Amino acid sequence: MLIFAGILFIAIGILNILNPNFAWQLREGWKVDGDSEPSDTYLTLTKISGVLITVAGIFILIIGILT
Repeated sequence: MLIFAGILFIAIGILNILNPNFAWQLREGWKVDGDSEPSDTYLTLTKISGVLITVAGIFILIIGILT
């Protein structure tokens, strides 16, 4: 189960790093009418959180493999 969780975390983290606009559309984009875009700060923080989630996923994956 830890291996699956690690792979899931890594996938979500990579998605946040490569396409932070997608995460914004899922969380906030549907709430606004018309064209709206996330701020640069939001995109940067989403990329940083993607890196942290990816690192956590790698750690969880390693623990799952070793147990």
